[in-house]
Amino acid sequence: MTTSRVDTITGRGVPLRGQDIDTDRIIPARFLKSVSFEGLEGHVFEDDRKQLAERGQMHPFSDPRYSGAAVLVVNGNFGCGSSREHAPQALQRWGIRAVVGESFSEIFFGNSVALGLPCLTVSSGDADALLSAIENDPRTELTVSVARQTVEVEGRRYSATVPAGAREALTTGSWDATGALLADFDQVRRVAAKLPYLSEFRNA
Repeated sequence: MTTSRVDTITGRGVPLRGQDIDTDRIIPARFLKSVSFEGLEGHVFEDDRKQLAERGQMHPFSDPRYSGAAVLVVNGNFGCGSSREHAPQALQRWGIRAVVGESFSEIFFGNSVALGLPCLTVSSGDADALLSAIENDPRTELTVSVARQTVEVEGRRYSATVPAGAREALTTGSWDATGALLADFDQVRRVAAKLPYLSEFRNA
């Protein structure tokens, strides 16, 4: 059985305000040439970061105060736009282990679950409270629980929902299809040995 269960994530947060932040902003299209996804973390929000820097402002993902953060807090319809698994890949490789927000694009949500990256939904008011708490003190730690569907910060607990199917997949580890195969690879070999087309290929 796979042991890649995802439940409790504790770490500092990075606040990212704004509605409808799409996948092209998360990882610009010119970086989609990567097959292995290696190095994507260096280009997360690259265009947004550059544009803000030109105006003398700093994007949260460029701000050293948020370096090493594990929980991304966002507003509504995060990850909308083009379907690209590179977006959650880039965020996860940057160090993000959970995303908390008002709502998520269905495709982004699915691609994230497939990586073991939980996306939890909170109310608009709670999202604002979480964003403000992190902005007021970047050292603030959040504890996200997929099983309990909560986010805790500064002694306060916020309700955060995860659809039942995704919650089960994350907390049981069934999201990790590759891990499940490797955990019982002898069974994979036994099944493969019974497949006639594989036998023909081996004997060719």
